[in-house]
Formats: sequence, structure tokens, C-alpha cells
Amino acid sequence: MTKKASKDFSDRREMRQVHRSALSDSRFRHYYPVSWFSSLGAWLLRFLLGWSAWELTHSATWVGITGALMLAPALLLSPWFGILSDRVNPRQGLRLSMLLHSTIALVGAITTWLGWYDRFALAGLATALGIATSLHSPMRLAMVPLLVPRAALPSAVGYSTMSFNVARMIGPAIGAALVAQTETAFAWLVSMLLFITSFAGLSRLTVVRDAPSEAPNSYWTQLSDGFQHLVRQTDLKLLLLFTALNGLLGRTIIELLPALSGQVLRGGSSELAILVAMAGLGSVLGGLLVSRQSANLARLLGLVYGAIGLACLTLMSLQWVAGVVAMGCWVSCLSTMTTVAGTGCQTLIQLTVSPRFRGRVLSVWTMMAMGVPAVGAAVVGVSVDGFGFEWVSAVTGTIGLCALGLLYLKRSALLAGAADP
Repeated sequence: MTKKASKDFSDRREMRQVHRSALSDSRFRHYYPVSWFSSLGAWLLRFLLGWSAWELTHSATWVGITGALMLAPALLLSPWFGILSDRVNPRQGLRLSMLLHSTIALVGAITTWLGWYDRFALAGLATALGIATSLHSPMRLAMVPLLVPRAALPSAVGYSTMSFNVARMIGPAIGAALVAQTETAFAWLVSMLLFITSFAGLSRLTVVRDAPSEAPNSYWTQLSDGFQHLVRQTDLKLLLLFTALNGLLGRTIIELLPALSGQVLRGGSSELAILVAMAGLGSVLGGLLVSRQSANLARLLGLVYGAIGLACLTLMSLQWVAGVVAMGCWVSCLSTMTTVAGTGCQTLIQLTVSPRFRGRVLSVWTMMAMGVPAVGAAVVGVSVDGFGFEWVSAVTGTIGLCALGLLYLKRSALLAGAADP
């Protein structure tokens, strides 16, 4: 069979892919409830850190710095944890992640109860959470493909995104209720309990990974091999650029929701919880949409293009939004679009990357998905304090549309690279 004929056959096979639910596989059904507990704990932690950043400082700059500290460690650590996820059983990495998250929550509870919780404690806990997340994300991304066949990957990624973002609604709601009705230290302890429950579930989960065909090289060699692989793959490079663009758009604003609530709505923890919950609702809708897709590369790529374009238009419309209800709907729309784009990019990478480099490539995806919003949150936070949310949002959306137009011209290269056998 010629190379052209092989490509045509591959394309036809891709088009014949039908939707398969990840929940039809018993291992994923066992893992799915576990992911709910860890996601609830993570969003409760993030809510407590974001809310306390605004309460302590009433500064969008400090909220942006806190958001950056929760994400920035991914820029440095994700590649190393990605290599580790290619070497070990990712279940073990996730168990370690749960222990680290539990410790962060316990330290938050102790410092709050003793009256030691100040800006230094806030910055330290936010940084520690960023480190724990840098470990957690590559391990989670490497484990999901071990639980389901290739045809169910879009469903598995979509369902995982849904659980994470349903937790985005429920976690802050729990946090707001606990802060309003009980001691804040108790809210930290609830988060710790959720992580401990997830650790127990992971301990009962069986995940089998094939032994590597060759002895692993040094970390530096594996890191170099991974980046060289990325340099050679045009399709993967473009998908990472899409991920970075998506991170600069909606994800950056989502990280600044505490400041958006306080500066634009003049609200407190209840208004913040509403906005975060609406962001979670939008992400659930976005994850559900991706979970219903087949393993069709062209269709998934079209979803990514459309979602980023709509996110840009949504950002440009902020100046016409007023009131908590309208703002909640605006946040939900923005979150839906950015979730479709981000989850679509992750799914496309999962479908096209070589299993040998999966952990390393997905660790770079994590760097883009988490590191870019971290930098963006810090920069935009400072800009918002100087110019206001409406102006910054309009400029960001306009720049995003221009960048999307440039990437649209490269779409054929992406599909051509993904079709290579």
C-alpha cells in the first residue's frame, strides 16, 4: 500500500469512528468517583485562597499574583513530572498528589486557627498548591488513556472535564457556606477530608501499565527527546499554540474572578461563589459537548476554532454586562467556550501523540494550559488596577481574534501532520 493510500485509509477509518462512552469500561467507572473527591477538594482550596486574597488585600494585583502562584510552578515542574509519568504507574503519582494537597489544607487550617494567616502564608500556600497541581495534572492525563480504549478517549476526557467543573460549582458553594456559617479553619479541614477520601479510592484502583520496551535514559535525555519530538511534529506544536491562546483569553479572566466580583460587582464571598459556580456550569456544558464527540480530528479541530472565536467575542462584550445575574451568564458563556477549546486541544493531542512520548507531551500541554494563565493573571491583574476590567477585556478579545486568524491559516498543516502514519 502506498503512503497516499495509507493516509486515505487512515482518514476514512477516522471518519467512521463512532461515539463510545468511557463509562462502559469498568476501570473508568471505578476511577470516576475518585476524581470527583479530588476535584471538589481542589476547587474548595482554590476558592479559599482566592477569597482570602481579596479579603486580605482588596487588590486585583494581589488576586492575580495569587492566581499566578497557583499555576506558575507548572512552567518549571510539569516537564519533569511528565517524564516521571512516562516512567512510573501514574496511580502512584496521584496518590502522592493527594497527600500533598491534604497537607496544604491542614497547614491552611492551622495557620487560620492560630491567627497566622497573612500575605506570606497566602503566597506560600498558593505556591505549594501550584507544585502539587504540577504533579497531579501529568499523572492524571497519563492515566486516563490506560483506563479506556482509543475510541472512548474523547468521552473519557469530556467526562473528566465535567467532573472537574461540576466540582467548580459545588466546591465554591461549599466554601462560601462554610465561611459564612462556620469557622474558616473548618473549611480547610473539609478540603483535607476530601483529598483523604480520594487517596483511599486510588489505593483500591488497579491500573496496569506495560513495561517499557527499553531501559529509561536519564531525565535530561528523556526531556531532550521529548522536546525534539515536539519540534518535529507540526500538528502538536499548533495544538500547543491553540492551548496557549485559549489560556490567555478565558482562563486568565477566570483566575481573576475574585477581583471581578469585588471590583465590578462590589460583592463578597457569596457573589464570588455565584460567579465561580456559573463558571463551573459553563465548563460542564463544554465538557459534555466534547464528551459526545467521536475521534474525528477535523470535527474536533473545528470545535476548537469556533470556541476560541466565540470566547474572543464574549470578552469584547463585557462593557455591556451589569448585575450579578448578567455577569454570571457572561462568565458561564466564557467558561463554556474556553472549556470546549481546552478540552478539544487535549483530546486532539491524546489522539495524535505517540504513546512513547505521551507523558512528556502532555506535560508541555499542562505548562501551556496552566502556566500561560498564570502569567496572564499577573499581567492582567496589574492592567485591571490601572485601566479597569472592561477596557482590558475588550483589548484581550481583539488581540485573540487576530491571533486566531493567523492560526486558522495553519489548519491544513495540523490535519496533515495528524494523518501521518
